[in-house]
Amino acid sequence: MKDNGEQYYLGVDVGSISTNLAVINESRELIESVYIRTEGKPVNSVQKGIKLMREKIKKDLEISSAGTTGSARQLSGVIIGADIVKNEITAHALASLHYNPDIQTIMEIGGQDSKIIIIRNGVAVDFAMNTVCAAGTGSFLDMQASRLDIPIEQFGCLACSSNNPVSIAGRCTVFAESDMIHKQQLGHPTADIIKGLCEALARNYLNNVGKGKDILPPIMFQGGVAANEGLKEAFEKYLQQEIIIPEHFDVMGAIGAAILAQEEITKRPRKSTFYGWDIPDMKFETTGFECEGCPNICEIVEIRKNNDLIARWGSRCGKWDLVD
Repeated sequence: MKDNGEQYYLGVDVGSISTNLAVINESRELIESVYIRTEGKPVNSVQKGIKLMREKIKKDLEISSAGTTGSARQLSGVIIGADIVKNEITAHALASLHYNPDIQTIMEIGGQDSKIIIIRNGVAVDFAMNTVCAAGTGSFLDMQASRLDIPIEQFGCLACSSNNPVSIAGRCTVFAESDMIHKQQLGHPTADIIKGLCEALARNYLNNVGKGKDILPPIMFQGGVAANEGLKEAFEKYLQQEIIIPEHFDVMGAIGAAILAQEEITKRPRKSTFYGWDIPDMKFETTGFECEGCPNICEIVEIRKNNDLIARWGSRCGKWDLVD
């Protein structure tokens, strides 16, 4: 379980847009990370992520414990043989507190959802998530970047170059795009439109996800969208507070999952169930069927590794659950 006397822990965060992996050591220092697109294929993205991590590390570190989080945490947990599977709120809170023990508010914006976590005295006491409308997420900016034919990586710089943002209706993606097109046709500079889009997203987030929340500093902003300097500037404008962006803002969920894995194996010492760095070479297959045993008509999902059934879920009564 050791390499040069050190133990290592793996965290995997699989969401609808990105798949993130992180390896930390006993001191919870990030050794290496991977950030890739999920592309609607979580099994493939996990295997690809493990392969990239293996290549980055360039040595066969033995993982003492592995954890998963994210919207596909259950599936990714089965694929890697995770020792612990936990929700994103817990993972992001742990990672944030590791980097700043005084943090009181965590704002996280991903590709398809966004969340806010309220921390008091080092404990998550409240949270909210937006999973319904894309107007407050990264996909909102992605769509508008495509419409403007501007790489999303340039959005932040262009937004910060503007001193006169146009007003964009940001409550709905359809209305926002119509409003943006209208502003283009009126002849507004692209930089002003982009800054208006960033401010629209910030307003949408604060009026929906952050509604009714006591947003106290220090405030940490994370998720892939935190790379957008224009959005950081917009949040600082509306909150009148400094916004902290951690160094590893894009893989905080994975770091949190790795910390959870470390805590799990420390509390309950045992040999890790992690399948190892050969996961990319394994064959995983998912199939599904409907159980017609009762009016519930449950959708059952089966996962096979190298043709062996390793997991099954979906039945409300537990009829199809695998028994160890």
